[in-house]
Amino acid sequence: MFLPRTPASLFRAISRNRISPKLFFSASFQAPLRSLATVSWISNQAKPKDGGTAIVLLNMGGPSTVSEVHNFLSRLFADGDLIPLGSFQKYLGPLIARRRTPKIERQYSVIGGGSPIRRWSELQASEACKILDTIHPSTAPHKPYVAFRYADPLTEDTFAKLIQDGITRAVAFTQYPQYSCSTTGSSLNELWKLSKKMDPNGTIEWSVIDRWPTHPGFVDVIARHVEDTLATYPEEKRDDVVLLFSAHSLPMSVMNRGDPYPAEVAATVHAVMGRLGFRNPYRLVWQSQVGPSPWLGAQTSNTVQNYVKKGQTDLVLIPIAFTSDHIETLHELDLEIIGEMKQPGIKRTESLNGDPKFIEALADIAKQHLMSGDLCSRQMSLRCPMCVSARCQEQKVRE
Repeated sequence: MFLPRTPASLFRAISRNRISPKLFFSASFQAPLRSLATVSWISNQAKPKDGGTAIVLLNMGGPSTVSEVHNFLSRLFADGDLIPLGSFQKYLGPLIARRRTPKIERQYSVIGGGSPIRRWSELQASEACKILDTIHPSTAPHKPYVAFRYADPLTEDTFAKLIQDGITRAVAFTQYPQYSCSTTGSSLNELWKLSKKMDPNGTIEWSVIDRWPTHPGFVDVIARHVEDTLATYPEEKRDDVVLLFSAHSLPMSVMNRGDPYPAEVAATVHAVMGRLGFRNPYRLVWQSQVGPSPWLGAQTSNTVQNYVKKGQTDLVLIPIAFTSDHIETLHELDLEIIGEMKQPGIKRTESLNGDPKFIEALADIAKQHLMSGDLCSRQMSLRCPMCVSARCQEQKVRE
């Protein structure tokens, strides 16, 4: 994964997760091939370095203050992995960001003056590392870091901090449970680019947790939050409440090239419903469409409106692809959809935030990854079937 073009034999090693993490983000393979056999991530597990292991949570991020909104939007709309605008990206991106800034500033003002995602992410990272020190001491001490794609702490700043702190081993841990080239892929693209620039000698050994859509701990926490919300309805109505699992939508241009995101979100939904015994009717819906181009639907807002028109006013909205509250939950779901519908039967489940069981799940995901010795999942070496991205081609090795 994320390597320059290499011989077919090396690709096979990558796909089997057998190459040293030090080479994971390295700028080039200049050492003789025989040297690869002398380096082992698994052996490093048994002989941890004094510096321990950095656990780096990757996410989109959000502006912590209203004054940061414009910079956040400028970075977001400049990212062709997330919002593909083609050859006009560098012109349309700044224009869209500038036009949307006043509206988004107002929205952040309403939810408390900024996004809470940094606070929750830093808490999750810190507490998960404390648990990891206990349940997987061979790679301790585990040091928490947060790297946001579009807001502080930016990935480049976190990378600089890793180098400053003398980190030699790090796990890039996506906080998008379900993989998409537009989200996790974009964050890893940025790490790959920065590694060539800031760590050309491969001082830091990297591995990646690139997806975890059906991890039992993650599924159990969401199911429990659904059960807690259902318990607020009269018992005679409870089994008829419609569950609407809401995930961030993506452009159809991304979906049509074969992005795995919809399937992985659906896998999470199915796992949660299995944990709930399939007692309630449910649907998977999509939110946060931006711009006039086609996006994956049905949209959450339209779905709620249409169900209410049909007389179904007992609905539970479940953020299925978010690991904490941010503007999509606090404003879009709570204020724009639930607030404007003014139906007491429309509710939202609590977000994962600082739930101790969710943090335990994060620690368990990291522990399983560290114990496996894998650099990444097998899925990471496979490009989307209709992918034409030159950047992806540079970073994923083909035979």
